Amino acid sequence: MAVNVFEDWLNACSGCEISILNIGDPLVDLLNHLNFVHITPLIDHKLFGQLGEKTEMDVPESVVSILSGGVRNDEQKHELQEIRKKTKILIALGTCACHGGIPAQANMFKNEEVFEKVFRQSPSTEPSPDPVDPSVPKWTPTCAALDEVVKVDISIPGCPPHPDWIVEAITALLEGKTAWSLPERSVCDTCPVIREKKSGGGPVKRWLQNMEFNPEEGIDKMRCFNEVGYLCQGPVTLAGCSGKAGVPRCVQARTPCRGCFGPIRKGAQPMVDMMGALSSVGLDAKSMLDRRAMLNRYIGAHGMLKVLPARPTK
Repeated sequence: MAVNVFEDWLNACSGCEISILNIGDPLVDLLNHLNFVHITPLIDHKLFGQLGEKTEMDVPESVVSILSGGVRNDEQKHELQEIRKKTKILIALGTCACHGGIPAQANMFKNEEVFEKVFRQSPSTEPSPDPVDPSVPKWTPTCAALDEVVKVDISIPGCPPHPDWIVEAITALLEGKTAWSLPERSVCDTCPVIREKKSGGGPVKRWLQNMEFNPEEGIDKMRCFNEVGYLCQGPVTLAGCSGKAGVPRCVQARTPCRGCFGPIRKGAQPMVDMMGALSSVGLDAKSMLDRRAMLNRYIGAHGMLKVLPARPTK
């Protein structure tokens, strides 16, 4: 008997849903065991009725719900709470759902500051007032990860998550398991570059500057990005971005890790740990511009990024 599955995106870009479609041949086998009652990219099922005739959100019951994206407005929060009531197992899919993702960078600012920038200060936007139409959902105080609002049973991080882990997690559930997680390993544990645990010192170079490397040589002939002065968040980032293939996706492209898989373990402090990792190889960690935003690039939820109190005037 097929298991009822609900899938939707909240404050998301649909990249996680593309990862579901990118599962490929294994998805065909999985579909024999899954009955999608709602999945935006695949079936036309609307939560307010097919003609929009309903006044209340009608979320179908399911055994498993898969949600991508964080919570940025009241409607998304309400949908998440309704889904939690009507599902047995909730999967947070992707880094936005697990840690807030890139949208949670806005947590560094008050909502009114964001609106001022977007609606009146953006060079590409004709200045206009904030939206007041009641059909436009009200913003929540912050961009939240799902587990800041409801209980989450399984988290599959990634921007986007690798199809291998989606298959593995769903297969585990079909086998009767109620928990699944990636092992607590860092990107460095799966990175083949040469490490000498020292650098030439100096300021930290950002990703705007290209790495120098010999394209004829393998990745295992390259020096550690941090050790040659380029910011790489591999030491504080969970491994798994390349699925079961091993070598991290950014490293495969000869670029440093951006940190999209989030912290290695719950409760970690990646910014603090990364500052220590840079200092340990002789780099001036304090030379990094916008380090609060850069080192929490994908993980602004859970209070990692918040509005700082104004400094007292002299």
